[in-house]
Amino acid sequence: MANRSRIIVTGGMGFIGSHTAVELSIADYDVILVDDLSNSDISVLEGIKKLCKTEVYFENIDLKNRLACFSIFEKYDNIKGVIHFAAHKAVGESVGNPMKYYDNNINVLLNILYALVNFDIQNLIFSSSCTVYGETKDLPVTEQTEMKETASPYGKTKQMGEAIINDFTVAYPTHNAISLRYFNPIGAHPSAVIGELPLGKPENLMPYITQTAIGLRECLSVFGGDYNTPDGTAIRDYIHVVDLAQAHVVALNRLIHNLNGKSHERFNLGTGKGISVLDVIKSFERTSGVSLNYEITKRRKGDMEAIYADTELSRSVLKWEAKLSLDDMTRTAWQWEQELRKKKE
Repeated sequence: MANRSRIIVTGGMGFIGSHTAVELSIADYDVILVDDLSNSDISVLEGIKKLCKTEVYFENIDLKNRLACFSIFEKYDNIKGVIHFAAHKAVGESVGNPMKYYDNNINVLLNILYALVNFDIQNLIFSSSCTVYGETKDLPVTEQTEMKETASPYGKTKQMGEAIINDFTVAYPTHNAISLRYFNPIGAHPSAVIGELPLGKPENLMPYITQTAIGLRECLSVFGGDYNTPDGTAIRDYIHVVDLAQAHVVALNRLIHNLNGKSHERFNLGTGKGISVLDVIKSFERTSGVSLNYEITKRRKGDMEAIYADTELSRSVLKWEAKLSLDDMTRTAWQWEQELRKKKE
């Protein structure tokens, strides 16, 4: 179809971006993936194209360069919206190298917003995060929960990002945005064709689990066993990446069809269940049949004790809810890791 609607997906070669590209294709959109490959691998493109039934375009561009950013919007027509994932996202690294995070995460967002105005594109989905709530003790968190000081520069860039978008939609009333505050995505596509592909040592729990199980890592470090939680380990709201990807398509359609209640909406995306690190390990051992070598070590700077979502708003207003279980998450992550190693042999 020559004039199928196109969606720009920044950071489209990353974990959530790649899965969202596939869901956009299922929803009959052509996809323009934009990525500088600083935290992703070109091999992911092959997997995305294999799973997509519509056109997939790829642009290797550093979005910090405004002219380069604008060049994408000049090159393609029929762009109906932007889903903006392109950001550095490691909490620990952001504490050690805050300037890298402010430079990239804020400047790239500004360039995207300039492009939306210049090329008259109305719809933006922003990849936000539960870190915007900061060190809150109010659990579960609702979209109205007061934002507290966040422990990491990464979290601050997400708080700032939402504030910038809010001011933007006030100043440009024809433009609309939805900020999706997601919790902890894990798992992989059920085909095992795409999944989480960290470069170097993983910062996130799930790839560290699967890499330890397959023998790439000697031992899994569990950061903190002395939290005020039922088993002493940190609690998060883990959500399957495919559920999460589908929510982006639902949110995009809401904007495209003018169903949004206001110009900048915010939704929590989680399961609403608090799951500890040890719960994830037990689920993985159950679904993989592999006994994990792990040790409990000291807490990591920037980590919160516990956070999980109140998902009522996304369920009632966005008409979306997570369907896949923790066992689905650990099972698909393990299938992906095994396929990945077969390819590398």
